[in-house]
Amino acid sequence: MSEPPGATVALAEAPTADASSKQFAAQRVLPPRRPGRWIATAVVLVLAAQFLHGLTTNPFYQWDRFGYWFLRPNILDGLLITLEVAAYSAVLGLIGGIVLALARLSKSPVLRAVSWTYIWALRSIPLIVVLLFLYNFSALYKTLSVGVPFGPAFLSFDESKLATDMVVAVIGLSLNEAAYAAEVVRGGILSVDQGQHEAAAALGLPKSYQFTRIVFPQALRSITPNYVNQLIGLIKSTSLVFYVSLLDLFGTAQSMGSTYPGDIVPLLLVATVWYLILTSVVSVIQFYVERHYARGATRSLPPTPLQKLRTGLTDLRARVRREAAV
Repeated sequence: MSEPPGATVALAEAPTADASSKQFAAQRVLPPRRPGRWIATAVVLVLAAQFLHGLTTNPFYQWDRFGYWFLRPNILDGLLITLEVAAYSAVLGLIGGIVLALARLSKSPVLRAVSWTYIWALRSIPLIVVLLFLYNFSALYKTLSVGVPFGPAFLSFDESKLATDMVVAVIGLSLNEAAYAAEVVRGGILSVDQGQHEAAAALGLPKSYQFTRIVFPQALRSITPNYVNQLIGLIKSTSLVFYVSLLDLFGTAQSMGSTYPGDIVPLLLVATVWYLILTSVVSVIQFYVERHYARGATRSLPPTPLQKLRTGLTDLRARVRREAAV
């Protein structure tokens, strides 16, 4: 009995199909070539190498003098003043920003107008102008008094004795910082879903309780990372207090540079490195704060640098074991 023609054809084609599938599996899939990326990488590496070579070999930088000045007591005293001014201004600026943000969101047209005008003015005037104006404030008002408006005064203060260099620096930075913090806080409050406001109002809770227990804790998810980022700008802004006779980190470097003209470049490098250290610490804090408040908002938290290092080492060990096994 003869076989059907179709069966003969199938038997004849089967080995051909197996051979083609094995040949396809043996082929290596190559990623697309990107010559532009390799060229850009090479150019960046060459420029970075040239920069580092010039930074380490150029005698103009005087790295031996940099090491001498880096931990000198007068430099550390200026660094301490920078930290004090930044810390006080950050706290007072945040408090002022919360007050201004609440006034901006108030139903009172007077509070909204005053808050908007303050924010508009302080964000428009350069910080150095604010500091210089406060430094010469005693020329406008010799004394400050507390009493009945347009009436007799009960207490009077000598403004020149109260307005020390530290006070002028902290007040100037705080006034400027409050204007920017107000917009950060207002943006955080507005980011809370409107349903949360309506649900809190439907429960008949007092307005203060609604804000402190329901709205503000949720707004912190947006406020905190943004304000921590604002602190980086505040730390750099403290360098301007030198112009109101307060010897902070930058002011001390400038003063020492005037006394030792040959060391002006090493002293500027000292100030630069310390500012890099301070802003780097704030950046690390910002990362962990953002990661903390990302809980509940993202499906998975971003890995920390330590976790990335552990993952990289684990992958490297696994790759070495696979290569050794082959």
